[in-house]
Amino acid sequence: MTSKLLVDIHTHVYLPRYAALLRTRSSVPFIRSSPTHDRRVDERLLILDHEPSGGRPVGPQYWDREEKLNFMDKHGIDISLVSSANPWLDFLPATQAQTLATELNEDLEEYCATSPNVQGASIKRLYGFGLLPLVPEVSTATLLETVKQISRLPHLRGIIMGTHGVGNGLDDAALDPVWAAIEDAGLVVFLHPHYGIDAKAWGDENNGHVLPLALGFPFETTIATARLILSGTFDRHPSLRLLLAHSGGALPQLSSRLASCIEHDPVVASRLKHDARYYLGKLYFDAVAYGPEELGFVSDVIARSDRYQTGSSDSNATNRSLGSQKMLFGTDHPFFPPLNSTETWKSVVENLEAIKTVQGWSPADKNGVLGRNAISLFNLDN
Repeated sequence: MTSKLLVDIHTHVYLPRYAALLRTRSSVPFIRSSPTHDRRVDERLLILDHEPSGGRPVGPQYWDREEKLNFMDKHGIDISLVSSANPWLDFLPATQAQTLATELNEDLEEYCATSPNVQGASIKRLYGFGLLPLVPEVSTATLLETVKQISRLPHLRGIIMGTHGVGNGLDDAALDPVWAAIEDAGLVVFLHPHYGIDAKAWGDENNGHVLPLALGFPFETTIATARLILSGTFDRHPSLRLLLAHSGGALPQLSSRLASCIEHDPVVASRLKHDARYYLGKLYFDAVAYGPEELGFVSDVIARSDRYQTGSSDSNATNRSLGSQKMLFGTDHPFFPPLNSTETWKSVVENLEAIKTVQGWSPADKNGVLGRNAISLFNLDN
């Protein structure tokens, strides 16, 4: 039964409690409400400075569970691993972030626990990623207690995390006890971008959201993950399970360049236990890349990783089938809706078609990416 399920591991929600907070604010991030000529309320979400078009139109699809389930039904999705959307709690003072993290984790547990079961199975249709109050001045004890809270909530199977940590990035030594606690709890960390890169890089031409979303977000993920590799986090925590948004950004493409730069830099040349390319095989990647060639390339990079383990004598040809085992389907709902009303979303159809047409993936590999890999990673059949 579970081998044929379609599982979406990249799908977001602004829980009602969080949306209510955004409506009380007047600076980024906030929801701006204004009346329309026909006496309705137009709501716009602004999560970044200088949002084009006055922000993104938002409505029930961002917070209503029935809207999420309707979207899933429309696209044949059996199970979704739901995560709070960015910018999470980054903008709050530590005390408020701590309180809200606890409340939102409980809210998400209820959102998932009271969802319907998959037809003919005992598995719920909704599971979730919890939140940590990762803000400056938060105590390590608070973060560790929140990890414990998430691990006790049966329908939360991981943690969504941005790249700022407690203000100094994810390679901050202050986070090492947190990584250890997450590793011990067996939770999956979903690493997701928010800040992109310096907006000056995009120039003065109005290109809407295209450059920040298509390039800025993946570059942010690339840099954050490279910093984690360089910090030795994966050497100290070899069982830590990290899932990268947007197929890992540019990291697969640049991984050999990264390894070469490390080898030729006296500051870091002897810091890591293995060649940098080895660590990409320890990571998981969503399949939100929209093209079969891109997905195939990422699976090649994952599959070759063992040959870069120190002491390895592996010289076998790359088998991209192995790499597919670390890749998982996602939609990025409720973002990327079609510009015109259609029955199905083009962004979702493109992702599904890309997975189904990767050269060198067997039918079993494709079924793995579509659902079986997620069932295993998140232990959903137990």
